[in-house]
Amino acid sequence: MLLGIFVTGMVAEFVKPVGDALQGRTFVGGALLSLVGYVLYDAVKDLAASVERAPARSRVRSSDLPEYVREAFGARKVDICFLGYTGETLKEAVYERLNLLLDGNGQARDVSIRMLVPDFGRPMALPSRVGPGGEPVDDPGFRDRLADLCQEYDDQLQAKIEEFDQFRGVRVTCEYRLYHGVPRDKICIFNESLVLHGLYDVSVTMRWRGERYYDPKGFQTDLSVWSLREGTDGAEGVVMWTKHFNDLWALAAVPPWRRQGPPTR
Repeated sequence: MLLGIFVTGMVAEFVKPVGDALQGRTFVGGALLSLVGYVLYDAVKDLAASVERAPARSRVRSSDLPEYVREAFGARKVDICFLGYTGETLKEAVYERLNLLLDGNGQARDVSIRMLVPDFGRPMALPSRVGPGGEPVDDPGFRDRLADLCQEYDDQLQAKIEEFDQFRGVRVTCEYRLYHGVPRDKICIFNESLVLHGLYDVSVTMRWRGERYYDPKGFQTDLSVWSLREGTDGAEGVVMWTKHFNDLWALAAVPPWRRQGPPTR
């Protein structure tokens, strides 16, 4: 309609009878304003359409991780990568799938697990003890406790992997490495085709030995989903997060318990 008004106004300017009928040039100014309105309307309409076309990022809960691990183990070649805190939830899910695989339930023949956890051997602002004014205070004892947990999880997985020595035709590896920094991001990558990413709640505290500690929690964390099935947008997300993980992995350190040789059981 706005475009029609503009055309009529231009005709009124250059075709005298029409112009006279529409009372001269006053209509032309209105026509030009109509053109501006039409252009703005068209731009806003295109913007609204582009927003509608943008896919909403799917979100899941960290408690859904076992289901994603189960789906990943449905492939013959399984590749699972984790970046986060201690990785307890993922470790439990992987351990369960390995048990099922030993019982002959599953078609996986090549399983690779990589776990990136914080270097708890360094002073940290998070996790930490809560100071008198709420400030973070580094606590070597609390860090040692978390390092021991990660070693325990690694030992449990390695013990399970050793059972595959008598299980011909299946190769399973699991490796832990340490990154320097606070546990902020939680990233899980499954078979290089699906990525879950979220942020830990870093404000959560817990009590340990009579003191309060900042101890990030991720079990209820919302995770955004990036998948090759989502087309270009999803594929770009998978490529970006996979590269980010691999770059961090290349910089990460081998944990002390691995440098000291095989774990003692």
